[in-house]
Amino acid sequence: MPVKHCSRNYKKTIFTGYMCGITGVFAFTEAGRSAIEKLNLAANALRHRGPDGDGSFVQFPVALANRRLAVIAPGLGADQPHTDATGRYTITYNGEIFNYKALRAKLAAKGVNFQTESDTEVVLQLYITHGQKFLKKLHGFFSFAIYDAAEQSLFIARDRFGEKPLLYYRDSDQFLFGSELKALMQLGMPQELDYTSLYQYLQLTYIPAPATILKGVKKLMPGHSLFIHNEKVQHHNWYKAPFDKDLTEDTNLTYRQQQVRLQQLMREAVAERLTADVPVGAFLSGGIDSSIVVALASELIPGLQTFSASFPEQPFFDESHYARLVANKYKTNHTEVRLSNQDLYQSIFGMLDGLSEPFADSSALAVYSLSRQASKQVKVVLSGDGADELFAGYNKHRAELKAITNSTAARFITALDPVWANLPKSRNSFIANKVRQLHRFAAGAKLAAPERYWFWATWQQEQQALMLLKPEHRGKAYNRLYKARKSRLLECLSRNKYSLNSVLCADWQLVLANDMLPKTDLMGMANGLEIRSPFLDHRVVKFAFSLPVSSKIDNVYQKKILQDAFRGLLPAELYRRPKKGFEVPLLSFLQTEGAGLVQEYLADELIEAQQIFDARQIKQLKKEFSSKSAPTVQTQIWQLLVFQYWWRNTFQRNN
Repeated sequence: MPVKHCSRNYKKTIFTGYMCGITGVFAFTEAGRSAIEKLNLAANALRHRGPDGDGSFVQFPVALANRRLAVIAPGLGADQPHTDATGRYTITYNGEIFNYKALRAKLAAKGVNFQTESDTEVVLQLYITHGQKFLKKLHGFFSFAIYDAAEQSLFIARDRFGEKPLLYYRDSDQFLFGSELKALMQLGMPQELDYTSLYQYLQLTYIPAPATILKGVKKLMPGHSLFIHNEKVQHHNWYKAPFDKDLTEDTNLTYRQQQVRLQQLMREAVAERLTADVPVGAFLSGGIDSSIVVALASELIPGLQTFSASFPEQPFFDESHYARLVANKYKTNHTEVRLSNQDLYQSIFGMLDGLSEPFADSSALAVYSLSRQASKQVKVVLSGDGADELFAGYNKHRAELKAITNSTAARFITALDPVWANLPKSRNSFIANKVRQLHRFAAGAKLAAPERYWFWATWQQEQQALMLLKPEHRGKAYNRLYKARKSRLLECLSRNKYSLNSVLCADWQLVLANDMLPKTDLMGMANGLEIRSPFLDHRVVKFAFSLPVSSKIDNVYQKKILQDAFRGLLPAELYRRPKKGFEVPLLSFLQTEGAGLVQEYLADELIEAQQIFDARQIKQLKKEFSSKSAPTVQTQIWQLLVFQYWWRNTFQRNN
């Protein structure tokens, strides 16, 4: 099965471009026709997703467009958007369906005739044959829109976990959609900042779906679909995370049987995602998750190409030693991407230009740099994304277990909070980082479960974030809408029978869907690289959510079953290393090569002219950043820098 970065509409394809982007218009009135006339502008805004070709379908009241890769022989396949033989149905599609051949065979047995060898056409024929209920048959990731000319309806859907993005806007005249906010902005929609979204961004470093940074524009939620007909938009949640608190505490499998089942599911998921006619590699951080993926992939591909990032100038952030251990064990063709502050600076503009809206997870810088290097050798890489959320891999999961059990350690740490509060805290050294973690634990352990989760998930508290906004905007940010959004995000924690599995459910819906997956999609896509994670196989996810807490974490291990199930495949040193997230030396970068950007984008004159932020608060923040307090405010500075860049180069440019 050839790898597609847009669709597999051709028997032979040059795999040297970017993943595709889709966009479209459904006009309800004549006034909505003006958006159709801007379709080419919207498609061009997605050019980086597919710079080698484009296609469009215009048949009032609908218009669909697609950016895609170049092809060797256009006559061998169907262009996108693709219309069926009857001329009634047309699809614009972005995705990868791993089981499309089996689905195609079943359709063919029922008499369906195919024009191409593409999974695009399989998706279209499944809709024609089965209607909207066909989505659960798909194994893979996707976003697409299908127009039915006979009934003048539009069906839009997004994959189970949100691996592929899709945004939309609706008013009385039109329905607009696209892979990125930039496309919708070109279609002429009103563009007004959503201060509630900005407020959440200042806390989380990202904006949780369904909201976006602009009022009226929404992200289609993972596992959701829309049906637009007679100017009405019907929402449907076709897939829900398989989380049942009662079932997770009552499994019929022994712990050893659980391990065997996990091994089987992961081998199947890895094998499925290795299917390709182009070179496939893997990211290798040296952590348990990516190392398991590499170990399993190496069973099928000798000499697998692997890629890791190292920070030789910043030993605290450098984990390349562990990656080399795995690479040597499996004799992979290993590439170590050595990143200095200068390297990060060279990547920052490509990273920032690849953002659809403000997104300030600083590790995106490293993912961008790693993807850029990997794309020179392969067009697909496997990753370990999703494992931490499924199997309790974050430090906050250890903290939550202590808080829930009210352990002796928890009481001791909490009692010493005044001590932690007065010691130096930083993410840039082992001791200072440990003090930071102890202080956060002590503060969070005093809170009720939902508020404790929010405290540990955010980078600054609600009042701190609110004070960064001008006084006249604070009421627009902290209001009933904010409380409703926050309540929905904490829904997993507010049900009965609260346990650590409730936290994992919340992480799956908040952190994975809105931080981790957008990061890999955006940074990979910006470099023509498709990133696939076997941990996102829906069968693996279903199994993981069926396991009790005791299989995932205890007083000794995080990701317990993951470590035990694959212990025989990994170097012993990996089990003796402390848990560490994939981070970049942000403070060092902002104080050296990035210092000029901080001065430029947080300049007093720009802040005053914007009339968004409280100038006095920003001055105070910059003052702290220039002092010994810099380590405690580095993330806030980075958040503001990323927003300012987006505001000037995307928002302001389109207004």
